[in-house]
Amino acid sequence: MHQRLAATLEDGALARAVAPGAAAQPGLDRAQAEAELCRRFAPRIRLYGLRHLRDPHAAADLVQQVLMTTLERLRAGEVREPERIASFVLGTCRMTALEMKRGAARRERLLETWTHVEEAAQDAEPRPLDEARLARCLEALPERERSVVLLAFAGEKSAQETGAELGLTPGNVRVVRHRALARLRQCMEGR
Repeated sequence: MHQRLAATLEDGALARAVAPGAAAQPGLDRAQAEAELCRRFAPRIRLYGLRHLRDPHAAADLVQQVLMTTLERLRAGEVREPERIASFVLGTCRMTALEMKRGAARRERLLETWTHVEEAAQDAEPRPLDEARLARCLEALPERERSVVLLAFAGEKSAQETGAELGLTPGNVRVVRHRALARLRQCMEGR
């Protein structure tokens, strides 16, 4: 009987039944209202996740996160307009999916950056440094890149100090250093 009552109520009435201090719907308790909200919104959230995240596992995670956030906010009375709960859920979907995409992009960048570290750890013996080749590779760098690398590593100067000496911003120093190291790595590997 109670489940039938919950199924007949509008989304806003269910949301108000979850909120604290709400006038209770006769024959409906908070747990039933929460269960019905989850039953109604889970398929919609999943579809949103499939469309925007393009991964069934990420879509399932989105469903769980959005429903948990929605119920927590309703229980705390932080949803200003419970009758517009569908809009709240959609906004939460958008923000959560965006954060999930950002997290995935961050993880991907970290994997790209640090994968070579694991490969390097597998080498049994360190390779000897070919100083003559390093000198040739340094000479092949453009003057600004060579100056940045020498000040940063031989002079042990920070990006701030290097920038002050060369008339560059610290951010620019980091970019130049990054590019110079990539060129050095390619040169040392013979590419």
